[in-house]
Amino acid sequence: MTSNDRSLIHHTGWVFFPIAFIARLPFAMMVVGVLTLVVSATGSVGLGGLTSAAVGIGVVIAGPVIGDAVDRFGQRRVLVPLGILNGILLGVFPIVVTAGSPDSLILTAAAAIGLSAPQAAAMSRSRLMGIIRARLGAEHRPRTLSRVMSYESAADETAFVIGPFLVGILAAAIAPWAPIAIAAALSLVFVTAFALHPSGRIAATALDPGESEERAPIAQVLRGRILVLVAGTFGVGLFFGATLTSLTAFAQTAGDDVEAGLLYGLMGIGSAALALAVVLLPSRFALRHRWLVFAAVLAVSAGGYAASDSLGAVIVMLLLMGLGVGPTLVTLFSIAGHRSPVGRSATTMTLLGSALTLAQALASAATGAIAEAGDVRLAMLLPTIAAVLVLVLGVVNVVIERRERAEEQARTSGGAHCAPSLVSR
Repeated sequence: MTSNDRSLIHHTGWVFFPIAFIARLPFAMMVVGVLTLVVSATGSVGLGGLTSAAVGIGVVIAGPVIGDAVDRFGQRRVLVPLGILNGILLGVFPIVVTAGSPDSLILTAAAAIGLSAPQAAAMSRSRLMGIIRARLGAEHRPRTLSRVMSYESAADETAFVIGPFLVGILAAAIAPWAPIAIAAALSLVFVTAFALHPSGRIAATALDPGESEERAPIAQVLRGRILVLVAGTFGVGLFFGATLTSLTAFAQTAGDDVEAGLLYGLMGIGSAALALAVVLLPSRFALRHRWLVFAAVLAVSAGGYAASDSLGAVIVMLLLMGLGVGPTLVTLFSIAGHRSPVGRSATTMTLLGSALTLAQALASAATGAIAEAGDVRLAMLLPTIAAVLVLVLGVVNVVIERRERAEEQARTSGGAHCAPSLVSR
């Protein structure tokens, strides 16, 4: 067998996937873990919301810089020091909070955690895309890329469900500082293991046939065709944050026996399962149409969630919401995989990952403030607004694609018209 005939797993090895999954858990735990610890230690929900937002802002500021550095120097050189630094900052954060530090120092420490976040999920996507380009034959790439994006989105869904769930369990069973301490250990061990995994060397050599060694300018990443995907992912992050926080508020009104983390897990189960099933969809079901269809499912079910006033109705709507959000996230990252400019896959994926985390943090803070003011019904409406935003951006994406096709056709037809005149001369 030639290298191009072998499967992706042959090149990565089975151990890569559990390492990459665990490496993304600190990222999924940090926003909720910081919020839980600060609220517990200070008694201020407002400060907790600001602190979690500071983490998200740090992520979105550093994300593009980290992505660009990885595209230039490789994942190993960037992720090893980042994983160690982030683990140390996470380990120090409980000390800062419990020592009665001023609010400004707590917010600064939270922002530093976000600035140093390694974003293993984005790096895993970028690495696997690089291996597909470098080691798989052209005939195998589209199908394998679709499967990878389905798996990665399902892994993200699972991590975003397990992360808050672990925070709740560890905080209740041990102490509010425990989730952050364990996230620190996971960052130190598994982010470093992910960075040093041999698959990183393969991805570093990835270039499509015919591509030059030069990277596309950063301006190519900031074009509308990429930014609409960043905005769509931001909308999904708003949905995640608003749903988790409003569900927590609903659980408090429903009684002590209702656990928000378990309810949130219901959405995650369906979401992850259908995210994996997206690979079975026929290729004629275009990605732009998938965005519209699944975002519509998300918007309708989120509207039902907002109107629910009983636990049974909320459970049904959470299951339906999972059927929409997972495939939508798969679609967004799949489109990003096709559109990422030459040599800028890490930058593109990091932008999307940063948008997801920032939006989750901001939505959690805003929804928590609304719920704390006593308006739980309004808090439960916010996921619907986020879902409608994702749907509207899907329409914008269709408009962008049609405009690009029209421009391409115009260039093609223009070249065809010029040919006869050249011949006649």
